Amino acid sequence: MIPKGTYVEIEKVILNPDERASHIPLDTKKLPLIMHVKGFLCEGGELGKMVEIKTMTKRKESGKLLTVQPFFNHTFGHYVDEVMCLRQNILKEMEDYHE
Repeated sequence: MIPKGTYVEIEKVILNPDERASHIPLDTKKLPLIMHVKGFLCEGGELGKMVEIKTMTKRKESGKLLTVQPFFNHTFGHYVDEVMCLRQNILKEMEDYHE
């Protein structure tokens, strides 16, 4: 049991596939539109179960509990030679432009 007041992330379905707009790509239309929201548990809960949270802006949202104490874990990816070559070319051209 995850205690009340714990900072968590939930997943909430906004639109089911049959409610999605007709003009979006078919591979997108097959999936539900979901949002992820972070906040504090209003009552104790379990991973994968429906819970209610209070966000930092004091909104109440409900959804499936995904993560306890969520954090950012993204990067800008691995080093790419081609990107460095482009960068050097752009900087060289900018130097020529200012001369």
